[in-house]
Amino acid sequence: MTTPPRDPAQDYVTWFRNSTPYINAHRGRTFVVMIAGEAIESGSIQHIVHDLALLNTLGVRLVLVHGARPQISARLTAQNIYTRFERHTRITDAAALAAALDAVGNIRLRIEGLFSMGLANSPMYNASLQVVSGNFVIAKPVGVRDGFDYQHTGEVRRVQVDAIRRQLDAGNLVLLSPIGCSPTGELFNMNSEEVASTAAIALKADKIIYLGTAPVLDANQQLVREITPQEAGQLLAKEVVQDADTERQLTAACHAASNGVARAHVLDFREDGALLRELFTRDGHGTMVTNESYETLRNAYIEDVGGILELIAPLEQAGVLVRRSRERLEAEIKRFTIAERDGMVVACAALYPLEDGRSGEVACFAVHPDYRGGGRGAKLLGHLEKRARAQGMRTLYVLSTQAMHWFQEQGFEPIDVDALPGERKSLYNYQRNSKVFAKPL
Repeated sequence: MTTPPRDPAQDYVTWFRNSTPYINAHRGRTFVVMIAGEAIESGSIQHIVHDLALLNTLGVRLVLVHGARPQISARLTAQNIYTRFERHTRITDAAALAAALDAVGNIRLRIEGLFSMGLANSPMYNASLQVVSGNFVIAKPVGVRDGFDYQHTGEVRRVQVDAIRRQLDAGNLVLLSPIGCSPTGELFNMNSEEVASTAAIALKADKIIYLGTAPVLDANQQLVREITPQEAGQLLAKEVVQDADTERQLTAACHAASNGVARAHVLDFREDGALLRELFTRDGHGTMVTNESYETLRNAYIEDVGGILELIAPLEQAGVLVRRSRERLEAEIKRFTIAERDGMVVACAALYPLEDGRSGEVACFAVHPDYRGGGRGAKLLGHLEKRARAQGMRTLYVLSTQAMHWFQEQGFEPIDVDALPGERKSLYNYQRNSKVFAKPL
């Protein structure tokens, strides 16, 4: 039997439907997005602008921060001017400040131009976006540190929160540059990553997103999908992150996540659609820094019945699980524990106490096919074992037709049906011929 070809139109419909919860979740939220200077010079910038315009259309309140590091360096190189870096920060002398002002002014106008596009048959058609920039960031000089005078290099003193919010309330997109004004009227060249993180914290933004030059990889060169600020600090301390720009962005993301921003994201701008895939798919496309896991293990509630039914239906049809009606699930929902990932039930299991009062049965154990192999089953089982001990159980039983080896790997031993406690033994279905296992707690 041949497999029918995939229908791209149906794939689009499925993706669009699955994105609906995220569209609802993001509407009215404030996102700070930093675009690296390298992205502005790349062919990706038009697609990035289109994606940002889409976010605005969907009701996301956007504050953009642009980088300018490569543009400043290019201008200085063209003039044969060398500038020194200390701790990844440029010491900005008068010549470097002039180059920074020239680069930032050019970038700001280019971005405004890109957001003004509105040709028919283009993603920006009828968008009518207003980009507002100005002296929203008040700067102060870095001064002298470790004997080095940073001259015209500055850092954020404060962010004009009320002024930015007024623009966001009006539906405008706010653009911040890495040039800040001081109360004395001086101009300072600042770190764009710091501008973004400080603005996100001050605005109490829901997200901060860094569109950088490289992904965050672990020691095995695998993409880090989710990490806490503490874990990220360990990566940075061990110098696992080799790219200097990514190091700056990850550091700034950790600072934001540790100071009230719920989720910080580091993405590789070179991946087309990385922003949309990160925001509108369950697994994202980059690295999320957060103090709270977006996958939780918890006791099930009556509202979870639909998700559990959807998860176990294919296994019931295949004969792996015993069929359960909605009515039965609703009556037994307090027995269930689920793993939830951004509102989707990706794993479930139930714990039933047996009549002897000293043992229980693990049943309806299921993990979504897309989320197997990540240790979720072991975590779920560990949670059930903890619940069982708290209820005074000393032995757990499980009946399985296809996952026998996995349960044995988790410490269960095969036993004869006759070893089941009395009432449970009498309910054994000999037609299913399930294998029986037990594990002392």
